[in-house]
Amino acid sequence: MFGTTFLLAVRSIFRHKLRSFLTTLGIIIGVAAVVAMVTLGQATTKAAQAQVASLGTNILQIRPGQGFGRGGGGPRPPDFKQEDVDAIAEQVAGVTAVAPQAQSTGTVIYQGANWSTTINGTTNAFFQVQPWPLVSGRVFNRQEEQAGKAVCIIGNTIRTNLFRGGEAVGERMRVNGISCDIIGVLSTRGQGGFGDQDDVVIMPIKQVQRRFTGNRDIRLMLVGVDPAYDGQQVQASISQVLRERRSITGGKEDDFNIFDTAQISATLTGITTLLTQIVTAVAAISLVVGGIGIMNIMLVSVTERTREIGIRLAIGAVASEVLMQFLMEAVVLSCLGGLVGLAVAQLVVLGLAPLMQVPFLFVPQINVIAFLISALIGIVFGYFPARRAASLNPIDALRHE
Repeated sequence: MFGTTFLLAVRSIFRHKLRSFLTTLGIIIGVAAVVAMVTLGQATTKAAQAQVASLGTNILQIRPGQGFGRGGGGPRPPDFKQEDVDAIAEQVAGVTAVAPQAQSTGTVIYQGANWSTTINGTTNAFFQVQPWPLVSGRVFNRQEEQAGKAVCIIGNTIRTNLFRGGEAVGERMRVNGISCDIIGVLSTRGQGGFGDQDDVVIMPIKQVQRRFTGNRDIRLMLVGVDPAYDGQQVQASISQVLRERRSITGGKEDDFNIFDTAQISATLTGITTLLTQIVTAVAAISLVVGGIGIMNIMLVSVTERTREIGIRLAIGAVASEVLMQFLMEAVVLSCLGGLVGLAVAQLVVLGLAPLMQVPFLFVPQINVIAFLISALIGIVFGYFPARRAASLNPIDALRHE
């Protein structure tokens, strides 16, 4: 009986192909939107977590201001100075290294080819805090670091675009008009949640401060923490040192923030999860709209086939069989829309993932849940029309024109 009912439902659906397609359009759009948004949200979270993980463990980031920015509408908190770096390194137990950073953007030129990139000024402590191996060359020597020599270490993206993947160590290029000797090439890290990690030029911080930023300000400090020490205690000690140096007394709020990689990962995950939930909730509305569309078209179908229903009931069909047939049609319609929606979702993810610089993911659980929801929508919104068909009086139905 089930097989016969299913075949009758399929036959009825394909008898009106265009109407069936338009009926399922809401389900297609709803399923595609929900699955694509959830999948891209998870991919974004995964990419962000991967980039944070690439920073290494037992690392603290210290920035002036509130959160990742500079705080609210009040005056901008002062940047850090080299003396702050030295104080943390000398006074806080459990700190293995402190790497100050001063960043700028610029254009690098080599033999007529140019490339816009990030210029990161730092010290050799940077490579102690977050190990980033070099594929060739070396890091700064003591003289280069202290004097702020015009030497640089480039990321793989720079090597690929300016040197066509060839050897770059020993070559000279111009960075914002400054002639710079290349002494090293970083290993590949790839794309992350914040962009291309290999699109960077690392120079001695004194060179960047003198030639690019024009001041001695430090916007970021990376602090390595000895795993043998309690990370929370180290953070508290750093906070105490900075509060004293920045003359923050009493109950005044810190004008700097200290994050560990776990906190950053949790924050990014929370943000992407919240955004995914909001967008998914909005997209899910189209599923309800699609369900209403199925109910409406099934009501029209019941009206059109009233005489057919009357004949079936008159020759011995029971009400439950009629109910099952129309309910089956609604479920098959909804499931077909769900399957097409899943296919569309994969195409959307496949197209958007490279643009968003996130990995392509296929999440079986989300796809299965979305398909089951589409089937449930068919049952819920198809029951009322099916019930109406089953409750028709055979005599009245036969009189219907």
